[in-house]
Amino acid sequence: MRSISLFSGCGGLDLGLHEAGFRTILATDSEPLCADTWRMNMPSTRFLTNSIGSITRDDLLANLGARHDDIHLLAGGPPCPPFSKSRFYRKEMPRALEDPSGFETINGYLNILDWVRPRAFVLENVKGLAYKVHSDALDMIVTRAEKLGYRVTTGVLNAADYGVPQIRERCFVIGSLGERVDLPQPTHAKNAGPGVPAWVTAGDVLSDLDTEENANDDGHFAGGRHHDLLCQVPPGDNYLFFTEKRGHPEPKFKWRGRYWSFLLKLSPDLPSWTIQARRSNNMGPFHWRNRILRISEIKRLQTFPDTFELAGTVEQQWRQIGNAVPPKLAAAIGKSVARSIGGKLRDAA
Repeated sequence: MRSISLFSGCGGLDLGLHEAGFRTILATDSEPLCADTWRMNMPSTRFLTNSIGSITRDDLLANLGARHDDIHLLAGGPPCPPFSKSRFYRKEMPRALEDPSGFETINGYLNILDWVRPRAFVLENVKGLAYKVHSDALDMIVTRAEKLGYRVTTGVLNAADYGVPQIRERCFVIGSLGERVDLPQPTHAKNAGPGVPAWVTAGDVLSDLDTEENANDDGHFAGGRHHDLLCQVPPGDNYLFFTEKRGHPEPKFKWRGRYWSFLLKLSPDLPSWTIQARRSNNMGPFHWRNRILRISEIKRLQTFPDTFELAGTVEQQWRQIGNAVPPKLAAAIGKSVARSIGGKLRDAA
């Protein structure tokens, strides 16, 4: 099944879709570094390095070739800052469709959906896209897709419910020209039950990468001037440990006076919290050994293969992985889509 990838980044969404039986024939992103990462891992895929707003219908058809009218899936996650939780704090910045970049990326995705008319589409974004305050954006996506003949399903999924060792909630909008696509059923749960295993933990996937000898190796020092405080934070906790409300005898911070991820530390007994796109020395999650995570570790927490290569500096590699859809979650989505459109393919055959 042939797919087109928009806002491809390093290809997390696409890796999962490949596992579900799709093959990306064209990927796009405005960041040249991402094209380098694709060449290192998926060299057979044609990569178009352009912003979504500058891609014309002729550009697209020229790169797709003769079978441009036989596309099974369009998939991509428009950049999320306009819909992110941080915009609730950054009052000086516009949100959702009021942000020019937010409108350009959503509108660009929908234009390409119109031009190509694939059998199905997947649009991924932060959980904030489903918030009532952003309803205009979600309504625009659903309304335009329905006018094109798609039956649309929307929902928020937690990656931890699908075997990803990370609590990462994301909004998905899925459309099909055939039967409606059902959201995949969870394979894991916070508390194990009959036939359903418990969430995969950070310790489950990182323990073999962790040694005392490299606990504080160069380049991974965390906490800055608050490093001593970070060392006192219990695994699975954050700066709130040092607040009066939590009963600390010598409070250091006000309740909710910092971003929640400030001095946030992983617990080996829990999934990771969301891996952010920015590598920081005071915003976690940090390793329970009080250091910044390594690239090899965030790849594990995002369910990328150990062998997956990334172009750029450590910060640039981190950004690519942090922005990605966990491949394991993408595979669950892809399999639901494949089941929906696969029946139509078999009927046609």
